[in-house]
Amino acid sequence: MPIYDRSQTIVNSVRDVESTLLIGDYVLVDKVHFADGGFWGHPLPYGEVNRGDVIVFRPPPHPEQYYVKRVIGVPGDRVRLVNKQVFVNGRPVAESYTQHLREEDHYRDNFPQPEPAADQDPRWWMQMRAVVRDGELVIPPDSYFVLGDNRERSLDSRYWGFVPRQNIVGRPLLIYWSVDRDNAPAAGLTDDKLSRLADLLYYVAHLPRWNRALRVVR
Repeated sequence: MPIYDRSQTIVNSVRDVESTLLIGDYVLVDKVHFADGGFWGHPLPYGEVNRGDVIVFRPPPHPEQYYVKRVIGVPGDRVRLVNKQVFVNGRPVAESYTQHLREEDHYRDNFPQPEPAADQDPRWWMQMRAVVRDGELVIPPDSYFVLGDNRERSLDSRYWGFVPRQNIVGRPLLIYWSVDRDNAPAAGLTDDKLSRLADLLYYVAHLPRWNRALRVVR
C-alpha cells in the first residue's frame, strides 16, 4: 500500500464537507498518519485520531466506497445535538467550519432521537438504542462519530452509525486538482474535429477550480 495515495476522494453524493472539500476535488491522502506503527513506528510521527480531524474512511454501509467526514467524537465521548449545536461531554463545540441551511429537521438537528428517521439505517437504529444514556450517544471503544461540515446535507453517523477504527484509511492532505463538474456542458452530437477542439478549450478555461488547487485540507 502506498504511503501517499493520489486519489479522488468520494465526498458523498451531496456536498457534505463544503467548502472544506467539494465534489470534483482530487485529494492527496496520507495513509500513514493514523497507521498502527509496526516497522515505521519509530521514524514516522503516527498520531491518534482526534476530535476535529478530517478523515478518509470506508463507511460501514458501503465499504467499497470512500467517504470524507470530520471526527466529532472519539471512544468514550458523550455526543448530542440540540438545535444544530453539537455538545461533546456536556460542553458546546465551537465549529467555525460548518455550514447551516435555514431548513429544519427534528431528527437531524436534535440527535439522538427516540424515533427513527426515514433515511436511517435500521441496523444502526437497533445498535444506537443500546448506546444512548440520558439523551447522549456514548461512543464505544475503537469507534468514532463523524459529521459532514455541510451539516444539513450530510449522510453521516447520525444515519448509519460509528466508523470502526479499522475502516479509517487516512487523512486528506492536499487538494492537488479540482474540477467543477456541475458546469460541464452536455455532450455534443457532432463528431468533427472543430467541435472536439472547442469542447477541450471550454473544459480547460471553465471547469478547473484554479483557486482550490494546492489547498491544504484542514
